[in-house]
Amino acid sequence: MSEPNEVKFRLPRCHGSVPRARAALRAKLGEWRAGRASAEDAELVLSELVTNAVRVPAPGDRLVGVRIECRGRGEFLRLEVSDAGEGRPEVRQPGELDKGGRGLLLVEALAQRWGVDDRRPGIGKTVWAELLSPATDFTAAETRIAAVSVRPGQCVRAWGAWHTVRAVRSEWFASGEPAVVVVLDDGGPALRLPVAEPLTVRTTPAAEAAPVVQS
Repeated sequence: MSEPNEVKFRLPRCHGSVPRARAALRAKLGEWRAGRASAEDAELVLSELVTNAVRVPAPGDRLVGVRIECRGRGEFLRLEVSDAGEGRPEVRQPGELDKGGRGLLLVEALAQRWGVDDRRPGIGKTVWAELLSPATDFTAAETRIAAVSVRPGQCVRAWGAWHTVRAVRSEWFASGEPAVVVVLDDGGPALRLPVAEPLTVRTTPAAEAAPVVQS
């Protein structure tokens, strides 16, 4: 798999940040030559994620963080929006007369996967969504990266099976050397590795995960 295109930026917590995020996404996807259909769906999803982030109660000086990752020409897109607010967003089932509350329903309908991760500093959260263009299959695409580069939402191979990464944090070995702790979604033991330790990762989980084999 080719290296992904990536951009990160921060926005103030105001409603004007929603069209600004959408415009930035449109510009970068045009630069990366992503397909039109991918761009349209991604704009809708990013708009909803940023809208939720600017509405959540948080200290007034806190910014909203946005990260966009694109592989190929939009065959795979990952959108991340971080805020300093408490709580976690939940999909609601609004009534016919309700004027709001449908944002995450739209995200759930358009995204292949979405979720929420705690931010590394321990303040707030990151809401992410992954979109695949029709007929795209990244399940066989694998690469080796250093443990320090692993991100939540990726899949890593450990103990003979694939596991989705829930969180990544930094620690120290007793020797004083830095370590990376990779927490897995399935509740199994976390991986505690040197920062340069190579891990095999892929973007999306396997359709059928093999049973974990303890070494």
